[in-house]
Amino acid sequence: MPSQPSPASGTRAHNLARILRLVHEEGAQSRAALTEATGLNRSTIADLVAELVRRGLVEERVPDMPGRVGRPSPVVTASAGIVAIAVNPEVDAIEIAAVGLDRSILVRERLPNDGLPTPEAVAETIRERVDAWRAGPLAGARIEAVGVAVPGLVRTSDGVVRNAPHLEWTDVPLADLVRSATGSPTSVDNDATLGAIAEHRYGAGRGIDDIVYLNGGASGIGGGLIIHGRAVAGAGGYAGEFGQNRPRISADDDRRTGDGVLEAEVSRRLLLDAVGLDAADDETLDAELTSSESPAVADEVTRQAHVLASALANAVNVLNPALVVLGGFLATVAGLRSEQIAADVGALAMSESVEGLEIRPADLGADRLLIGAAELAFAGLLADPGERS
Repeated sequence: MPSQPSPASGTRAHNLARILRLVHEEGAQSRAALTEATGLNRSTIADLVAELVRRGLVEERVPDMPGRVGRPSPVVTASAGIVAIAVNPEVDAIEIAAVGLDRSILVRERLPNDGLPTPEAVAETIRERVDAWRAGPLAGARIEAVGVAVPGLVRTSDGVVRNAPHLEWTDVPLADLVRSATGSPTSVDNDATLGAIAEHRYGAGRGIDDIVYLNGGASGIGGGLIIHGRAVAGAGGYAGEFGQNRPRISADDDRRTGDGVLEAEVSRRLLLDAVGLDAADDETLDAELTSSESPAVADEVTRQAHVLASALANAVNVLNPALVVLGGFLATVAGLRSEQIAADVGALAMSESVEGLEIRPADLGADRLLIGAAELAFAGLLADPGERS
């Protein structure tokens, strides 16, 4: 996610941004809590909150506290009426949601594809759904921007998808296409990078600043990196492509390709085949794998866990994270074989690098990429609410 310019520290615009980000990321806050968090005085907080209320970005309400004597202090909440459109186009379906500034998901749809979606079809689908929602669940809402999480290499500076091989997209100006279709500002980034940001801010990685995140989806395996609390994208914005690395596979029985990359060996498609499904969302696949009593299914999960662990060990040796988070179908594999994966990583990685290491499934489940895409869409507003409202 590209960094957004912020107002100078100590200015009114800077303090407005601080308060808005606090209530967006931390949830409802009393004025007293905002005073403590920011170090600003009470009258300044009151003035800033009033300005954000006037702009429609936050709301103040009196909490319902039965039995309490006296009038409780009002709390400040981010507005659900300020909305980001979050999109994740995949080979099997397009997922699209409207996410409020308070992080509520107001509406969400999963639209299965008949074939690989073209970029133009994705842009048109977004336009159609947004137009329909404006007459329904988004009536009266203000759409701030569109954020798109793409399973591929994205040049974030201009939203060009350089290469999404499973979608068969090359050098696609996706941000321009969506912007033209919807009339809304649009930003595009890699899906795993956005998943990493979402899990760091709100999920399994909350409070942890050195994270390796791997996302398993219909298009394969991507990765995101959080180093010292910041998302790291690399020189061209393409860091984290763990799925294209070749894992160490010591047992011939664990190999499915001659010299395959990780996402060819650890594959959602192979898991679907094992349980006899042509297609399924993550929740359905998770339920099928978890409930299966088939030895063949168990063997495939075990095999994929062994191969995945070898790739994780390499990442741990290079990056020395405090936490590895696994999302999508990888979360299911991790949940079913957690002890095996931890033991394999411990055996393959340097002992010093695994001291204190945790491996967790993503907490945000199927929402992780959409929440990440919404964060991308809200980035400009959160950086400077004075300019965008």
